[in-house]
Amino acid sequence: MNEAYPRPEAGHVPVLRLGDILLVTLQGDLHDSTAQQLQQDLSETIVSAGVTGVVIDISGVEIVDSFLGRVLAEIAAQASLLAARTVVAGMRPAVAITLVELGLTLPGLLTALDTQAAMALLEQPVVLSHAGRTRRERA
Repeated sequence: MNEAYPRPEAGHVPVLRLGDILLVTLQGDLHDSTAQQLQQDLSETIVSAGVTGVVIDISGVEIVDSFLGRVLAEIAAQASLLAARTVVAGMRPAVAITLVELGLTLPGLLTALDTQAAMALLEQPVVLSHAGRTRRERA
């Protein structure tokens, strides 16, 4: 089942539902109001649709700053509190270098080289270890 939440409008980032996973593709700059709306849309959709994962494709993002890093970390934290995992896909080498230079470790975020790998990562079951930490089961 593929559905968009919400319908694309000015100031909105489209969110596509692919089964139990939401796919968000970021293109260019993300402004304050758009980022806030995206966070709200994702949280509401995670709850209403009962999804278990969020993939954020940033392959279209050429420049990253501390604002975008903070937004990604906040999305991951909110999704985690709602029992969904977040994977950032398509990070360019220059973006990774910039994030490291800015000191942004992005806790709670998994990464994948592309959207296909991110979807596969989210399809792996998660098992709680005895210490309460999560680990992925390997098939």
